[in-house]
Amino acid sequence: MDQDLINQKLESLRRCVERLRNRCPATVEALEADLDAQDILALNLTRAVQLCVDIASHWIAEHHELTSPITMGQSFEVLAERGVISRELADAMRKSVGFRNIVVHNYEAVNWQVVFTICRDHLDQFRQFAAVFMDRR
Repeated sequence: MDQDLINQKLESLRRCVERLRNRCPATVEALEADLDAQDILALNLTRAVQLCVDIASHWIAEHHELTSPITMGQSFEVLAERGVISRELADAMRKSVGFRNIVVHNYEAVNWQVVFTICRDHLDQFRQFAAVFMDRR
């Protein structure tokens, strides 16, 4: 596995998570009223999810005996089946792909309460995912 490439993606992921933590308003009402914060959070959540998918896909590609997942969410299922990440983390990451798809394909349907909750209570899933892939030489 190209650990330098993974490390670059992990650093980008770290920056996204930090930006989410720093730019999330104090209340959901403040988020609903702040279009700039909405854009910053939606973009960084989307990036964070995509970076995790990219890392998972890279790991799967390195293990040629594995069949390629059909969907992004399945990438996390493969990692859980192989014991790379926990089932709980795979489920959380798969749900994040669903959120990413809403943001990318149907932005006007974004539930800002969900975004607020992710930013306040669930950023640790990205940190847990990143910890698995740090320096796997």
